[in-house]
Amino acid sequence: MRLQLEIAVARAAGRLSRLAGRGGGTTLPGKILAALDPRALRTLAQRLPRGSALVSATNGKTTTAAIVAEILGGRVRLAHNRAGANLVSGVASALLAAPDAELGLFEVDEGAFPDVVGRIRPHAVCLGNLFRDQLDRYGELELVAERWRSALAELDAGATAIVNVDDPLLADIARGRANLLRFGLDDPTAARERLPHAADSKYCRSCGAPYTYRAAYVGHLGDYACPGCGEERPPLDVAARSIVLSGLESAAFDLVTPQGTRRVSLPLPGLYNVYNAVAAASLALVLGASLDDVEAGLARFRAAFGRFERIPSGDKAVLLLLIKNPAGANEVVRTLVADGGPRVAVVALNDNIADGRDVSWIWDVDFEPLAEGLERLVVTGGRAHELALRFKYGGVPPERIEVVADLERALDRGLELTPRGAELVVLPTYTAMLALRRIAVARGLARPYWEEAA
Repeated sequence: MRLQLEIAVARAAGRLSRLAGRGGGTTLPGKILAALDPRALRTLAQRLPRGSALVSATNGKTTTAAIVAEILGGRVRLAHNRAGANLVSGVASALLAAPDAELGLFEVDEGAFPDVVGRIRPHAVCLGNLFRDQLDRYGELELVAERWRSALAELDAGATAIVNVDDPLLADIARGRANLLRFGLDDPTAARERLPHAADSKYCRSCGAPYTYRAAYVGHLGDYACPGCGEERPPLDVAARSIVLSGLESAAFDLVTPQGTRRVSLPLPGLYNVYNAVAAASLALVLGASLDDVEAGLARFRAAFGRFERIPSGDKAVLLLLIKNPAGANEVVRTLVADGGPRVAVVALNDNIADGRDVSWIWDVDFEPLAEGLERLVVTGGRAHELALRFKYGGVPPERIEVVADLERALDRGLELTPRGAELVVLPTYTAMLALRRIAVARGLARPYWEEAA
């Protein structure tokens, strides 16, 4: 009776928040429930007949979890934090919002991952990557990796870990686990010529020697080997082969699994989204989906909000591409340049807590290939002047750079500079992306993300 009362109070608070237009329904109910009863999250999770699955990564966890939800379709009733509220409060709120759910599907912040694992005892976890991100909040990658190692050790014996072993850190922390499904890419033709200069995790976890790469795909992810001790990428259980990238529109690849091989069409661009798709397919198969389900779900999927989102604006459009750390930003730049690159762009940099206070990471982003084709650049956000300086050193003449600190004015200026029928590329950090979406919502161009998640 007490738990039911606590649940009722938390749900009512969420409804009131949504009615007030504040969107707090994605986190507020969970915060209230946790304050009333710290054990309630575990109790709610234990009621799910098919248990829970967690997705965590520095980059791509929102998209990966959303693809899994699409693959599972209407066959399974889900409790899913679709709006990206990925701390303990967001997971609890998702459970509260889905009282009839059979399966919990939760993207989880990499810092919160050990805590959520301990609270809900998931049946499966999918680990996508670890990149340097928000050092003021998370610390160095090795610290996060050791916390993840401890969390994996706490999993129930029957739980399955689905791990991207193209990441040397993840391959190391998962080594020796019994229920392990290993995924990655296996197509050297899609690889870079060399590692990016700011790549992470370049040194062997066993002996400290630098890895050599047979193929480097995204950041430090790839087919690696240590010339010192012989450690190398483990064999793949699920892989993407024969990858074809079609600019800003789509990708295709052979999905190779223990259940067979399918040619997959993915309506998302970039090699990083191929990783997201392979991660999602691997987890979905573990959760009972068939290859038919996987193929159809990948073909249906549309990008999660802000990750590759086209928003119409009169006779123009805004292409919103989230950037938040060097690895992710480099892949966005790589994808844009492969499509010819924009002539006009808006880049927004904030330093709020959710973005990370330290913005020095922009100097590790290879903006130079993007800068080569820019005729006009609008920089905005709380740290707009730092962006202007970065792009000046990146080769954009100062007379082509406009500093417009206010996000709404910057968006309008970018649209003003964009020809009719064309698309304005906007690259925002996390809180800037949310603010830009709120502007689009206020103008009737997009729906609030918490409504999309309902």
